[in-house]
Amino acid sequence: MENFSSRRITRIGLTAAIYVAITLIGAPLAYGSVQFRISEALMLLCFYNKDHIASLSIGCLLANIFSTVGMIDTIVGTAATVIAGVLIYLFRKEGSTVRLIICSLFPVIMNAVFVGAELTALSKTPVSFWAMAAGIALGEFVCVSIVGVFLFKALEHNKEFMRVIGEKM
Repeated sequence: MENFSSRRITRIGLTAAIYVAITLIGAPLAYGSVQFRISEALMLLCFYNKDHIASLSIGCLLANIFSTVGMIDTIVGTAATVIAGVLIYLFRKEGSTVRLIICSLFPVIMNAVFVGAELTALSKTPVSFWAMAAGIALGEFVCVSIVGVFLFKALEHNKEFMRVIGEKM
């Protein structure tokens, strides 16, 4: 059984809180049919340490309590986050820029499918799943695959940052 030290639990909680704070600060863009949720760039933390699967899933669940579509988003959106986080961790290869870029597509795909289906089902007007999924994918791609990859490739040069996010506790 893994050791859940107070330091490890604190890091998980802080990461979840950062996700929630960034999401709520950008709330007008974070919810809806095209979501530019900058906090989603944090999904790439899962590339460096599996603890971030839990922290970002908790953060997503808490942020989605404030969703404009209701509590269903806490289930559907969080499920997409959990699956994407696990896939990122399973397919990572440390130090590989190409693998980081590929892994950045998991949140894009999972959110496009899960949240796209959710928003299509909840829409009061007829809307194509593919159009809804494309809007969600666009926002995720910008926030995770462009902003997130650029951010984390830049931060990889900071040894202290990498120690903190990747540290096994």
